[in-house]
Amino acid sequence: MKILQPKVLAFAVAALLPLSVQAHQASITFDASQQGPVINRDIYGQFAEHLGRGIYEGLWVGKDSKIPNTKGFRNDVLAALKEIKVPLVRWPGGCFADEYHWREGVGPQDKRPIKVNTHWGGVEETNAVGTHEFFDLVELLGAEAYINGNLGTGTPQEMAEWLEYMTSDKNSTLANERRANGRDKPYEIAYFGVGNEAWGCGGNMRPEYYSDLYRHYATFLKTPPGKMPKLVASGGDTSDTSWTDVLSSHIPLRMLDGISYHFYTLPKNDWKDKGDALNFSQDEWFTTMERTYRMEKYVSDNVAKLDKNDPDGKLGFYVDEWGTWYNPEPDREPGFLYQQNSMRDAVVAAVNFNIFHKHADRVRMTSIAQMVNVLQAMILTDNEKMVLTPTYYVYDMYKVFQDATSIPFTIKTDKYSFEGDNVPAVTASVAKSTDGKLYVALVNLDPTESATINLHVNGVKASKAVGQILTADKMDAHNSFDNPQQVKPASFSSSLNKLSLPAKSVVVAELIP
Repeated sequence: MKILQPKVLAFAVAALLPLSVQAHQASITFDASQQGPVINRDIYGQFAEHLGRGIYEGLWVGKDSKIPNTKGFRNDVLAALKEIKVPLVRWPGGCFADEYHWREGVGPQDKRPIKVNTHWGGVEETNAVGTHEFFDLVELLGAEAYINGNLGTGTPQEMAEWLEYMTSDKNSTLANERRANGRDKPYEIAYFGVGNEAWGCGGNMRPEYYSDLYRHYATFLKTPPGKMPKLVASGGDTSDTSWTDVLSSHIPLRMLDGISYHFYTLPKNDWKDKGDALNFSQDEWFTTMERTYRMEKYVSDNVAKLDKNDPDGKLGFYVDEWGTWYNPEPDREPGFLYQQNSMRDAVVAAVNFNIFHKHADRVRMTSIAQMVNVLQAMILTDNEKMVLTPTYYVYDMYKVFQDATSIPFTIKTDKYSFEGDNVPAVTASVAKSTDGKLYVALVNLDPTESATINLHVNGVKASKAVGQILTADKMDAHNSFDNPQQVKPASFSSSLNKLSLPAKSVVVAELIP
């Protein structure tokens, strides 16, 4: 029996939570014969930084561990991640990347230097997981690799030699060193980032200065024909569009494939007091939704800069760090960024997916922060124990959208209002999957009021929506090691006329006759 497939019981949606007479109203109209851009599967990418227990203990336990593993990576975590079809993993950072020197992570593990992770907790970094181990991970997952190079403390030579070490098929000294370390065949790299957060931990640079450095470094990045990864420039964050504007106008398009962007959802919008992962008020639920929905404007504003400077649409906009970020949990190392994950995080993830789908022509890759035990994680571990988070289940439900063809739609929805501010009560996605099935995703952002949705479908015969729903009775409902199935998907079925969404819920359903 597959332990990763939650046992679900069919139920009438109305029986799950009482529908309020104050239900929000929404209508969605589309023609299934119309096509929008493809939703790149890399939108569902993951991020594994050398940070806290994200890699060590979360993913890697070592080949000699009593915890069942393959090549040192936990079998239970690998199986869970394969279930959600992880398409891409970003490594080794993050801020860690700009202090990472790749040679310290190759060769015999017992001879690798032990360093201090100055960014995240000041703990010892054994370099047990280096280049070869990372590629073991992505190959075990069936995923692609996104390598982030060291621009901050590295050199063009170091970056160029790492790329040669990984990709060369020649009889060069670097390629032979890779072979001597156990890998004959060159590695495949999907994306290569030239630095990270150059505006901050990557060097506190101006975009103009970074643009020149990027051109300098990228000049020397070379691979065998047909093996060059997509090159990623370190872009801006939050409301700042200057990085996207400067980079897309100062770097020749022949040297660049996409620009990265980072935005974290902080309930209190305050880095000193971000808000707690659990035991929060409805006020903080709303401010979380309001702040995460800012992604829509931030993406739109940056895409406008790309459309101005790159009218042919060559460049991608890569949201390669995003998610919720809360206060450190008491009695834990603050620099490890471990946090619980609740129904609120699930709604945040789904809202962002719907935004990314809307902008699929430019948003071609994202990576949530982070995969295991760090920030808005898919999985939490405690020694031999493992628990899947509500965010994990949203990724599982939304995997049908990987490489699906989006379908344009119009939506009219009430607002979810709180103390004078508001966000849409309902957000959605519509797409045709690679197997030809028609799917809709629906999210009710309101934690207390249900929503009634009318789906008006043209171009295909459809009368029912059948799929899965994720919801819970409490705003901070979460899965723990003692109660690992508190929040999990259940079966969903409804007619398209007056489809009912409970409060704080996510639905992904196939539309059938």
